[in-house]
Amino acid sequence: MAFMSEDFLLGSKPARVLFHEHAAGMPIFDYHCHLPPADIALDRAFENLAAIWLAGDHYKWRAMRANGVPERLITGDASDEEKFLAWAATVPATVGNPLYHWTHMELKRPFGIVGRLLGPDTARAIYAECGAMLATPEFRARAVLGRAGVRVLCTTDDPADTLEHHRAIAAEAGFGIKVLPTFRPDKAMAVEAPEAFNAWTAALEERSDVAVRDYPSFLEALRARHAFFDAAGCRIADHGLSAVHAEEATEHELRTIFNKVRIGKPADEKEAAKWRAALMVEFGRMHTEKGWAMQLHIGALRNTNSRAAAALGPDTGFDSIADEPFAGALARLLDRLDREEKLPKTILYVLNPRDNEAAAAMCGNFQDGATPGKIQFGPAWWFNDQKDGIERQLGALAVMGLLSRSTGMVTDSRSFLSYSRHEYYRRILCNFLGGQVARGELPDDMELLGGVVRDIAYRNAVRYFGVGAID
Repeated sequence: MAFMSEDFLLGSKPARVLFHEHAAGMPIFDYHCHLPPADIALDRAFENLAAIWLAGDHYKWRAMRANGVPERLITGDASDEEKFLAWAATVPATVGNPLYHWTHMELKRPFGIVGRLLGPDTARAIYAECGAMLATPEFRARAVLGRAGVRVLCTTDDPADTLEHHRAIAAEAGFGIKVLPTFRPDKAMAVEAPEAFNAWTAALEERSDVAVRDYPSFLEALRARHAFFDAAGCRIADHGLSAVHAEEATEHELRTIFNKVRIGKPADEKEAAKWRAALMVEFGRMHTEKGWAMQLHIGALRNTNSRAAAALGPDTGFDSIADEPFAGALARLLDRLDREEKLPKTILYVLNPRDNEAAAAMCGNFQDGATPGKIQFGPAWWFNDQKDGIERQLGALAVMGLLSRSTGMVTDSRSFLSYSRHEYYRRILCNFLGGQVARGELPDDMELLGGVVRDIAYRNAVRYFGVGAID
């Protein structure tokens, strides 16, 4: 089979039928991404291929550093063309890395470049060819989303954000894509860093119009912003947890921690754990009251390179996989909310692949017998969103729970070209199921399995989040 053919990753006839006849044409519900809403609101025209492809993509940046590319050609002051040429020179070295697949899938769709591998000898021609396309209305931000089949996408937004771009998009008539905010209150957790926490709290105070004097008024301000997000169409919260905490704390302890941080003293490790555990309970209650789903992204070890973090800031490619135990604390957190009947629909993501089975099994402990797939084992995330990682996630979910109820894939990306990851996931899903048909482990019933594929690709997410429509 030729590289990147129409049957790419589809190793059996049933897999090919499932993909081409059931998965390929399904719309996309991207319920977790990092696209800038301003780019959608303003229908950004991208200056060149580097602007749409390399900016903010720490996957590519890590590969370039590993290939010996100097930082000037990655995040520095080099021209866009110089940065692209440096990336193109790196691509041949990414053989075996998912970047090699994604690169050529993203050149194929939306640019239609097939039969050419990106490398030093083809870089200038591809840069010019794609640049000419990007200069046309058909390759502005909204058109790229539309061509990919996106129906709903949820960005990742701080509680202190104005949501002005979301509100502008929602006020428009005729734009066929729902662009919704996601409530991501990670900065509320950072009591070990008083300067940053207090600056953020000042912004929260201003946006909420609540005078934040103490712990109760801090929660009041968060609830005000939560309600504001709900009114703007938000139906999902997201929490990045390097570790899960479920420590008990009294009201007095939480007030004391808040007051300590507000005068510029950092919370110690024990205090920070109690604070984070208490806030997660409060957030769970808020999400349940509004009928939102809650995403928990567990296990990222962030900003490990202090020199690079100081020079370049966060989210620049210096994060890794943590290996902290999480199952006991997660069980206690979910159980506390469940006892109160305040456990929202929840999606669990784990960054360490050794934790797949633990997370998938945890989901079964808190299903409520009323909401199909209420507690989800989320799709393979970050370092795992490649062929092996996706297959391992699918296998763990299928064995420990109900794969057929999965809400499918997300891009988790800052790039408008990353919607090929949904196609990538769908091909791997179809190969996973089709291979079992070919081996006699599942029936050759394309009506049954085709319906499962369509559900996972799109329809389950519409039902789960209560947003969008099923054609």
